[in-house]
Amino acid sequence: MTVAHLNDEMVSDLHCPTGGGLHIEVFDTLMKGFYVDVLLNGRMSYRVRYYEHGKKKCATIGNARVISTDEARAIAREILHKVSLGINPKLSMRSGHISSIRKTQNLLNFSEFFETKYLPFVKGYKRSWKCDVTLINNHINPALGHCLLVDITPGDMARVIHGMQLKKYAAGTCNRVLVLMRYAYALALKWHEAGITYNPAKDLPNLKQDNKLERFLSPDEATRLMSCVRLSENSLLQSIVPYLIYTGARKREVLDAKWVDIDWQEKSWRIPFTKSGKVRHVPLSEGALEVLLVLKNTTDLSAVKGVHLPPSVFIFANPKTTKPYVSIFYSWDTARTLAGMPELRIHDLRHSFASFLVNAGRSLYEVQELLGHADIRTTSRYAHLNRERLVGAVACVPKI
Repeated sequence: MTVAHLNDEMVSDLHCPTGGGLHIEVFDTLMKGFYVDVLLNGRMSYRVRYYEHGKKKCATIGNARVISTDEARAIAREILHKVSLGINPKLSMRSGHISSIRKTQNLLNFSEFFETKYLPFVKGYKRSWKCDVTLINNHINPALGHCLLVDITPGDMARVIHGMQLKKYAAGTCNRVLVLMRYAYALALKWHEAGITYNPAKDLPNLKQDNKLERFLSPDEATRLMSCVRLSENSLLQSIVPYLIYTGARKREVLDAKWVDIDWQEKSWRIPFTKSGKVRHVPLSEGALEVLLVLKNTTDLSAVKGVHLPPSVFIFANPKTTKPYVSIFYSWDTARTLAGMPELRIHDLRHSFASFLVNAGRSLYEVQELLGHADIRTTSRYAHLNRERLVGAVACVPKI
């Protein structure tokens, strides 16, 4: 154990020698328990040791390259004072009672940064910002929300992801949390947030996702599904399901579709609000046009218990409200169960659209364009080739 009179100049010159361990600790001669911890990678933090119920504890004060020795020593004194009064200093800090010294430095904790900086920014352009709120509230804030941005380490973030894995969350969900934290720090760096000098999530790798999409409808399954859909009490389900299959669009895109966005002459459907935030034009097949024409020529879609509502601007409007359906889950669940496919998701109809195209010999680049994917690697997950095509492919090899 090294002991010295800690001051800014001396601390700035400290380094952890190679071959001597992963870190060194230098304790202060002026205050018992107060020390600086220097890591092999160059990071250093002020900390203070104390005893609670006979057990040795340690509290991290902050980044030694951001706050001064005197400030850190004052915070250490405050922590030790709380310990002497029987107050758990860590619980005190987690509940928001952070030292007045740190408040004067305008240092934000993770929760405050998300609330005051991150969310107001992403709400201005990101359509899926509500998903970010869910990830923040359910996974990030419970673990790191009370921690100051300057104090969070890669190890802290890794523990969040590991905790999610222990709770059996899918790799994709874990990766979304990691990407969100990585982006939050990238913004903090861009905005020159007080004390932020690096991104602790930058070098953490995403988890490997082994989720190749294998579920898609065969032609026979599609026929069986439609037979059951036509029996649904929801009369519009027999139009919504085939339109999903014919266009490969997402559920919400179809439910929110408007008549004004159909170009009958060009046989095209304009989707003004897509997942990527870009306008997309979807060419309409004869099957899709037939679905639309049936609805267009039906004059009494809104009859409910003898009450006739005015025509809706929405193609697949709920006849009770003339507004888009909030959900069609129950009618869909009844139809898929009756068809013997209770595991089939509505999104699998989009997969089926892509699979039908690939099995018909269309290129992945065509499928990418029709699905509106920005990255061909996303489209490659839909490259499901049926057995007959594979047999036909190898038959092309000449005899020798």
